Amino acid sequence: MFKRLSTFAVAIALIALTSSGASAQSQAQPRERLVTPIIVVLDVGLIRREASSVKAIREQIVKFQNDLQEEIQKEQEALRTAQTELSKKQTLLAPEAFADERRKFEKRVVGVQQLVQSRRRALEESQNNAMLKVEETLNAIVIEFARTKGYAMVVRRAQVVLVDDALNITADVLKELNARMPTVKVEAPKK
Repeated sequence: MFKRLSTFAVAIALIALTSSGASAQSQAQPRERLVTPIIVVLDVGLIRREASSVKAIREQIVKFQNDLQEEIQKEQEALRTAQTELSKKQTLLAPEAFADERRKFEKRVVGVQQLVQSRRRALEESQNNAMLKVEETLNAIVIEFARTKGYAMVVRRAQVVLVDDALNITADVLKELNARMPTVKVEAPKK
């Protein structure tokens, strides 16, 4: 029994030495403190739907689209009129002269189609440029939030299955975006 007690005492002494050595080591060399990174979620889709600047862009684009549609309708009406006149000329003109008139008409149709395509591209470019301004401001806000609030990562809501509402920063970012950029002027599409 004495032998067991002495073995037990040696074991306790070793444990005491080991733990005091570890505490002395931790006092001599401070270890880096482990911090849980803050990962937050941002619903970019909701911001793109609800931001006042994006709504302003949409309204302006709809106006430009309506103007474009009116212009297209005028061109289409002019083409219908020209086609009716061409049909009337078919019986009056020699085949060669009618073929020449028909080529002119087809060339005009192609010209109108190209005009419509270029105007639609210009409209799309105007919209993209305006949205780029919103995206740049949004990105600046997110970066600022991450730096000031210590976020380690901002993840899009679309990539997340489940998230605690406390980690969703969408409302705060949207509020800041609306304050900084309540509207955006969309440049008129080039004609």
